[in-house]
Amino acid sequence: MTPEIFKEYIAQVLPTATFDESGEWLNVLIAPADWKPFAQTLRQSEHNFNYLFCLTCIDWKTHLTMVYHLSSTGHRQTIVVKANLDPANPEIDTVSDIWRTAEFHEREVYDLFGVKFRGHPDLRRLILTDDFVGYPLRKDFEDPVNMIKL
Repeated sequence: MTPEIFKEYIAQVLPTATFDESGEWLNVLIAPADWKPFAQTLRQSEHNFNYLFCLTCIDWKTHLTMVYHLSSTGHRQTIVVKANLDPANPEIDTVSDIWRTAEFHEREVYDLFGVKFRGHPDLRRLILTDDFVGYPLRKDFEDPVNMIKL
C-alpha cells in the first residue's frame, strides 16, 4: 500500500483532517476532539495501525502540538498524527486503552509538558518528584537554579 491510499482512507473517515506530505511520512493534522474516535478507527480498520512507537509534544510558545507516530506493521506504512492544544489548558483523550505503550509516554508528556490525558488510568508524574513545580520542557518554564531563559 502507498501513503496515497492511506490519505484517501483518512480523508473519507475524517474529512476535517489536513495533510502535510513534506516529510518522510504522511502527516495528518486533526482537532483534539477528533483524536480518540480517529485513533480507534485507525486501530480497528483494515489498515490496522497496530504500533504506536512514538508519542511526544512540541511547545511552539503559541500552542502545544501532540505528535503520535503510528505504524501498520502488516502494511509497512507509518503515519504521523498531530493535534494542536491550547497551552493554557492542554488536554486530550488518552489512547492508552488502544495502544498500551501510550500509558508511559502520556505520563512522560504530562510530567514534562503538563498535558492532561483525559481518561488515563494512572496520570501522575513519571520522572520528576511529586512536589516539583512546573513543566520543564515548556518554553515558559523558568529554571531558578540554572537561570535558562528561552
